Amino acid sequence: MVYEVIIGVEVHAQLRTRSKMFCACGTAFGLAANTQTCPVCLGMPGALPVINRTAVEMAVRTGLALNCAIRSHNRFARKNYFYPDLPKGYQISQYEAPICENGWIEIAAGDAKKRIRIRRAHLEEDAGKNIHDTGTNGSRVDFNRAGTPLLEIVSEPDMRSADEVVAYLKALRDILMYLEVCDGNMEEGSFRCEPNLSLRPPGQKALGTKVELKNINSFKFVKDAIDYEIKRQTKILSEGGTVRQETRFWDIERGETAVMRTKEEAHDYRYFPDPDLVPLKIEPEWIEALRKTVPELPAVRMRRFVTEYGLPEYDAGVLTASKALADYFEACVGLYDRPKTVSNWVMGELLRELNNAGADVTASPVGPERLVSLLRLVDDGTISLKVARDIFPELYASGKEPEQIVKEKGLTQVSDEGALLAMIDAILEQHPAQVAQYRSGKEQVLGFFVGQVMKASGGKANPGKVNELLKRKLAG
Repeated sequence: MVYEVIIGVEVHAQLRTRSKMFCACGTAFGLAANTQTCPVCLGMPGALPVINRTAVEMAVRTGLALNCAIRSHNRFARKNYFYPDLPKGYQISQYEAPICENGWIEIAAGDAKKRIRIRRAHLEEDAGKNIHDTGTNGSRVDFNRAGTPLLEIVSEPDMRSADEVVAYLKALRDILMYLEVCDGNMEEGSFRCEPNLSLRPPGQKALGTKVELKNINSFKFVKDAIDYEIKRQTKILSEGGTVRQETRFWDIERGETAVMRTKEEAHDYRYFPDPDLVPLKIEPEWIEALRKTVPELPAVRMRRFVTEYGLPEYDAGVLTASKALADYFEACVGLYDRPKTVSNWVMGELLRELNNAGADVTASPVGPERLVSLLRLVDDGTISLKVARDIFPELYASGKEPEQIVKEKGLTQVSDEGALLAMIDAILEQHPAQVAQYRSGKEQVLGFFVGQVMKASGGKANPGKVNELLKRKLAG
């Protein structure tokens, strides 16, 4: 039997605050273990938490970007469970009164758009990190991460395939990065996703038994884990078995999911309001002030790039996936009003060098002004398009201006008619058979002659001028 796949996703986005959710400890990644801790985030007796205002603002801005309703009255709760990386024996989170509710985002589902509903987005603190070193008798705990502010974003079970989940996660991650509330780094754990998956027979309204997937740190592994889990559950159900409600992790080496623990229900955590934190009231004026700080989001910007600049949807999608890249593109177009040309260079030469260097466009040594200077050298005939592409890696690596590289390498394009005619005459004399072919109607032979002239000139001949002069000579 072919079963219907039902998937919802929980995302934990680490907020880009300088300090933790309820104390003044820093949130920098990768520092020595247990150097960013204090009595509050270590859960010492008598230590009192204080809400991080910036984290609340980031949560509200995210909720607005996700089309959520913002609760004017919300409060924090204690989620009770025991685990070595949880110093207090409970996690401060939100339960009955989350800060954001009932939102949605749109994703591409094949050739159509699909709306994925957001059930809630709530603030909470992160736990520490258990470290299991091989060859030792025990494990250690690093509490640097304990207390780091998280925004947990919970979708409704609206997705029906691994591809839809990946599209949803990419769209959500792009929004968070546009808002500059999360850096989206999956490897460092600042953007963590936990798909919840169940299967049911077609036509059945009741949901099947849900399995949660953890330990997934890339979009590729998200797809792989979901596809594997669909096959696993399908096999169990087809053989008359019962799927158990549990949490499973993705084993990268084996390429399969494995049992991590039985899945807890909300009542297992014994939520109750945190007595150390008073209810949080968010005034409507504060919400409206934050609404004005929400930037143009990726989907809107993509549509504008198509309509305003006449770009293909593919180009617009690539350029707007990153706010910094979209800003770079628009800065170039502001200096050089040929959007498609700029798009080709940004998506081609620039992204190739950035990918090779493992760098973001914000670290590009070729700013908009230098890229535009190179394009203008092509427009005014100083260099050919081929030469411009050939010298781009040096432009990226050296920090030199385009004009300086062209001058040092003697790459100035030959446009002098007399010099070009001398080369053309010699080439036509060397290839009488091809001349006869062209004059008999095989005009495609022109490309052969252009190639010969470019070769003779060391790539410096002006291709437009060469074409013009060749046609004149061959017509005679």
